[in-house]
Amino acid sequence: MVNDRVVGGGLVALSVIVIIVYNTLLFLPMFKGIDILLLKLTAAVAVTVAFALLGWIGYTLATTPPPKPIEEIEKELEKELKKLEAEIKKGERKEEASGKGEEPAQQ
Repeated sequence: MVNDRVVGGGLVALSVIVIIVYNTLLFLPMFKGIDILLLKLTAAVAVTVAFALLGWIGYTLATTPPPKPIEEIEKELEKELKKLEAEIKKGERKEEASGKGEEPAQQ
């Protein structure tokens, strides 16, 4: 597998190269009109990413069902707690009933 330090170093190097190329094309254009084109592309990408993220958040909010009210959850928990308490009591009664019929063996 590739070492994390190698990947990190590659990302740093790529970032520095992109910054240098971007700023060179923006402030020292080699071709006529490339600086304006670069600004337009930058703005288009930034707006697209921002509104795609906003749209994704809106879609998630629109399609996610609302959570249950706390009162309803509390009622469900109380029912489950009562069931567990009833099962524990039944288990204790069975142990008592089986324990009454048996007496320890005497020697």
